[in-house]
Amino acid sequence: MSVLNWKHHTLIQALMSRGPLTEDELFNIFADVTGKNPRGNKRELNDYLLKINKELSYVQMEMRCCRNQNDGGVCYGLVNTVPDEQSKLGTKYSVPQIALFKGVIEAIVQDVTAQGSISNIDALNIRLENQVQNGTGSEYQEGPSQIPPALRNFSMSQKEKTLDELVRDNWLCHTPDGAIGLGARSYLDLRSWFNSSGIPSCEVCNEAGVKGKVCQNEGCTARIHHHCLEKKISHSRGDIVCPSCGIQWHRGVAKTEVIGEEGDLNGHIQSQLPAGSKRKRLRADTNIPAAAFGCVSSQGSQSGSSRRITRASARLS
Repeated sequence: MSVLNWKHHTLIQALMSRGPLTEDELFNIFADVTGKNPRGNKRELNDYLLKINKELSYVQMEMRCCRNQNDGGVCYGLVNTVPDEQSKLGTKYSVPQIALFKGVIEAIVQDVTAQGSISNIDALNIRLENQVQNGTGSEYQEGPSQIPPALRNFSMSQKEKTLDELVRDNWLCHTPDGAIGLGARSYLDLRSWFNSSGIPSCEVCNEAGVKGKVCQNEGCTARIHHHCLEKKISHSRGDIVCPSCGIQWHRGVAKTEVIGEEGDLNGHIQSQLPAGSKRKRLRADTNIPAAAFGCVSSQGSQSGSSRRITRASARLS
């Protein structure tokens, strides 16, 4: 078994203490501890990360990177890779708090307009009993008496405090218009789950299109991340057409803005609408893996924010 030196330890400790890091933040730390600029020495950086992940695999963890769909920036973090109930023992969140988080994730990923956020009011009004299963493996639908007291008594003020805590820990973020979006930690920890949950993939990078631009053709489900569309437009001299149905897309793309956050990025490491508005929803398996709430879930980091594109739509029953 290879041995990590103090330089590897510094990178790991930075991610553990600060939570997800942007690419610039990780590169700066790497340059400080090695004296080398990773932008001109990517191979050595990748060797460091591969060696770290080889050792972390013994404790079912890994260093992972992905693109934050709020701003298109690359972020790095440590994640728990064990999807079992024991993973929940490492979390600081209670059952009602986890149920609220799952409800927020469900509402965001099921939106076919791919806004990547929900209103604060919608988040507070999420029914917690719909996110927790009873002993038979089904949701609590028998009536109020069957709902666990911890869920039934979870007050609105407790929900508000939980949302603030999830934002502070970078699981969620506040958007400029007051909505609730996904934070960098969610994009890192739930990346595999997003890709396997029926969320339409981005037509450019093939990653799950949680937040992006959707085709103007109401009968088409194609979507492209805002950062991918900006890149596609910058390299295109002609009209932009939908890769799926061929309809012409408007060239205007909303700018994304995120405070404190920056293809298959992990290949380098592993060889809001106004309150009351309605929106269409996708059907998706929202059984979020327990690993998402594992031993690194209690780390705090800076909260992010994002700007979204609105699109008139109606909720499907």
